[in-house]
Amino acid sequence: MKDILTLGIESSCDETAAAVVLNGRTVLSNVISTSLDLHKTYGGVVPEIASRKHVEFVMPAIDEALNKAGVKASDIDYVGVTYGPGLIGALLVGLSAAKSLAWAWNKPLVPVHHIEGHISANFLQYADLEPPFVCLVASGGHSHIVNVKDYGVFEILGRTRDDAAGEAYDKISRALGLGYPGGPVVDKMAADGNPDAIQFPRVHFKDSYDFSFSGVKTAVLNYLNKANMQGEEISIPDVCASFQSAVIDVLSENAFKAVKELGYNKIALAGGVASNRQLRETMEKEADKRGISFYRPAPILCTDNGAMIAAAAYYAAEKKQRFAGLDLNAFANVSIEEI
Repeated sequence: MKDILTLGIESSCDETAAAVVLNGRTVLSNVISTSLDLHKTYGGVVPEIASRKHVEFVMPAIDEALNKAGVKASDIDYVGVTYGPGLIGALLVGLSAAKSLAWAWNKPLVPVHHIEGHISANFLQYADLEPPFVCLVASGGHSHIVNVKDYGVFEILGRTRDDAAGEAYDKISRALGLGYPGGPVVDKMAADGNPDAIQFPRVHFKDSYDFSFSGVKTAVLNYLNKANMQGEEISIPDVCASFQSAVIDVLSENAFKAVKELGYNKIALAGGVASNRQLRETMEKEADKRGISFYRPAPILCTDNGAMIAAAAYYAAEKKQRFAGLDLNAFANVSIEEI
């Protein structure tokens, strides 16, 4: 059987990424350039800045990915690219590069959904992982519970009704003066705090796997405002630990509820929040208790990267699920179920 090399290009937010993956499972190179430091000043990603840096970074990232993998353009079999969801200007930069290369190299162009890419990061980490399984996707823009029925075949079981988990982390971090992005710094502070110090709400919906994090976010802000008004001392580690515990309890409980009701024996994590220390530990302990196999990518594969896009593109192409022409467009909002 011929080995297949896939070039993956990702530019949905502030990371410009390119990677070469062998047979959808083996990472030969994974290059990530980020404009994060430029956005920290503004407390969040500035779309115009992100787009301009993608223009600057995209071709050098692709060249470096090919060089690190030790391959030439003629060796590439598929060109995979994120077409949505994400920042429209940012997406268009990666998409334009991918379409240009697919045309110049006469290679098939494979569109990849961003969340599909995050889920596929698990295939790079675990050679034995096969669908079906439940995947909890948690990031700054998404909080989904996905039924991965097969490669490229997805059903959303639950989603956030307001803030995504990562978005809630960013807002709490900003309120505490900890900076952006909030996820890593809140997780770090929480390690020194007491998760039972403050009882923040956990929201569950009857007969639904959906999430809502606006309530816990508001509860934290109200707690901080009240403490400030009354001149009470605030333990930032305790606030972080208590907030994080509330978010992770809901994420984990809903995900395992889905696994049980579907009768699956596998659960996976994906997305930027999947690198969170407490989330990984909580879900691993719960999976062990239930006798369920637990999968989570290495932190470098949790962030936006080209390798996950290449993995997803490989399976979409090999299964003849989808190819795109040069009229492929980018979409700021598109459901993973629509692919």
